[in-house]
This record gives sequence, C-alpha cells and structure tokens, in this order.
Amino acid sequence: MTDDAPDTAADTAPDPSVVAATDALVAVPGVDPDKARAALVDVPREPGAPKPDPILVADGVVRRFGGLTAVDVDHVEIQRGVITALIGPNGAGKTTFFNLLTNFDTADSGRRTFDGQPIDEVPAHKIANYGMVRTFQLTKALSKMSVIDNMKLGATQQKGETLWRSLLPFIWKGQEADIEARAEALLDRFNMTHMRDEFAGTLSGGQRKLLEMARALMVEPTMVMLDEPMAGVNPALTQSLLQHVTGLRDQGMTVLFVEHDMDMVQEISDWVIVMAEGAIIAEGPPQSIGENQAVVDAYLGGSHGAPLDLDRKL
Repeated sequence: MTDDAPDTAADTAPDPSVVAATDALVAVPGVDPDKARAALVDVPREPGAPKPDPILVADGVVRRFGGLTAVDVDHVEIQRGVITALIGPNGAGKTTFFNLLTNFDTADSGRRTFDGQPIDEVPAHKIANYGMVRTFQLTKALSKMSVIDNMKLGATQQKGETLWRSLLPFIWKGQEADIEARAEALLDRFNMTHMRDEFAGTLSGGQRKLLEMARALMVEPTMVMLDEPMAGVNPALTQSLLQHVTGLRDQGMTVLFVEHDMDMVQEISDWVIVMAEGAIIAEGPPQSIGENQAVVDAYLGGSHGAPLDLDRKL
C-alpha cells in the first residue's frame, strides 16, 4: 500500500535502526548455533530420539487417505538452532508430514507443539505468528505483482490491513516505510535488488525460490521450513541457495527441509531424519545415515547389503 503525497518526511523516512538491523545478520535471541550443533553429539542414533532443546515436537501423528496410511509418526523432535533434513524414498510421506506440521493438512490424530505451545488447532495462515514459516516446492509468488510488493506482503502485523485504518494514511505510512526498508535490505542480501520492480512472474525458477525465502524472512521467524528448495533450480543458483540456508542457521534460526538431493543433505545438514512408508525409520548425523541398514533397505530394497551412497542423487 502506498500514498501519492507524503505528509512529512518523518512519515515516510525509514527508521535507521530498522535498516541497520536488516543489513546485518541478527541472531535469534538465546540461540547459539555452535552449541546447538555440539549438543547433537550425544543424541542417540534412533527414531524419535529426544533432543537437548527441541523447538518442534510431534507425537502420534497419523494421516490416512481412505485405507492408506500416509503418515504414522510415533514421536519426533526437531533440535533448535540446527539444520535438519527430512529425507526418504518417493511415497515415504515426507510432504504429507511436512504439511501436517505446518497445518496445511489436518491429522487424523496426534499432537504437535512449537516452542512449547500446542499448535494443533492453529490455522495454517496464523502459524507464522508463532515464528514458524514455510516455503513450497512449487513457489507461491504473486506473479502479477512486483518483487518488492511480494516482499512487503510478507510482513506481519501491518497497521493498514484493516479497512478503516487503510483510509487513514497517517496511521500506517511510517510502518510502511520501515517495511519497505526491511524488504530492500533482504533483497540486497539475496542479490535481487536489480529485480526489485520486475513482475514476480518473469523470474526464473531459482529466482522465485530466492524470493520466497527472502519473503519468509520478512516474518522474522525462529524456524524456517523448506519444501525441496533445490527442485527446479538452475545449477548456477544452487550454491547461492545453499549459502543462504546455512546463513539462516548462522543467525540462530532452526531449519527443517525436505530434499531429494543427497549432495545438499550431506553438505549442509546437521541432522537427518529418514521416513519410509509414513514412519520415521532412522535419525542421525548425515555421515551415519548412509550406513544404516534400515535406510539402505528403504531406498534400495532388502537384498542390498552395501552402505547407501549419499553422494549421489536419489
């Protein structure tokens, strides 16, 4: 939302503190990513292993479609401040479970808590207010709006979103300027400033992934959930995306991502959770997962006895 004639310079000038905060990597309060990763050393390499500081916990989550049980997860915990990969063969239930965790689908039974708060009854569009945001395998950019407007839509608690307040520019113009400054800073961080005024529909697949990730940060989340962030991305942008994902962790954010690219899983994840036939069958650091016989059987079948090569794509 904009206004043709600003009342005063003070109404529209961005708050310098907002610009400074977004230009730098601002750590999530109380989270030390190095300590969070170090704490995983003593975690048992087994399904449902308790974590030292879980931010997201799921208990007894079941989702059925007719006679098919797509998800049947007894217990899983996501460690705060690290990058966790959710992997598994096609049809394992990864995306369905991902949707259940973010309430884009409804479980038949089970409980989920985020940062100690129950979220089972929270509508999907309000999950972001808790500090958890997600991206999609098929990006959800508004194609006929500019990149900068897509970014500004990601900000929460906007004063001008109600009808009567939208008619009173003096209420929201200062906040609007701050939001735009934050969006500009994030576009700069993701090397997309030159695309600022382009329609989102003209972006390449990789650029849309970057836009969606940048827009998610407008919420100032504590946890970011990425659904196949490498899907459809030009190899030239892959390394850039990887750096941005690890940058989120370096800020103290928790990252959970679904991925088929095992090179990416090996390169950036701190912990790996493996699903097969709707259940969690293994957990552990990426180096240990390829040697887990249950994982080998899930990917290659029970007749294979060799360790799984996670350096190739599956």
